[in-house]
Amino acid sequence: QVQLVESGGGLVQAGGALRLTCSASGRTLSSATMAWFRQAPGKEREFVAIIRSGGTRDYAESVKGRFTISRDNAKNTVYLQMSSLKPEDMAVYYCAADFRGRGSWRQDAYNAWGQGTQVTVSS
Repeated sequence: QVQLVESGGGLVQAGGALRLTCSASGRTLSSATMAWFRQAPGKEREFVAIIRSGGTRDYAESVKGRFTISRDNAKNTVYLQMSSLKPEDMAVYYCAADFRGRGSWRQDAYNAWGQGTQVTVSS
């Protein structure tokens, strides 16, 4: 049974930076498409960033140029480096894995999810 655990969330001032980590156990992530999603209070969960098994990446328009997704297959870990944070980035951030490696940003493509980590941005 695969388990994804996010960490690295917290409170940061606007303009600051955080690095989120998603650590996996129970299954290797090397062939999986990995993504980060987020859900702000009162809003639906939305796509943030994706990294495919071959290394290609895509981002939501709202985070392009500020966020970077990366992976370390040797550590079975995925990261989300967030910089120039804005109050509108405040949300619970979720890591997700698609072990079928389809490379989609659609939420229904993902078959494993972490519990989420809270990111709070103060203005």
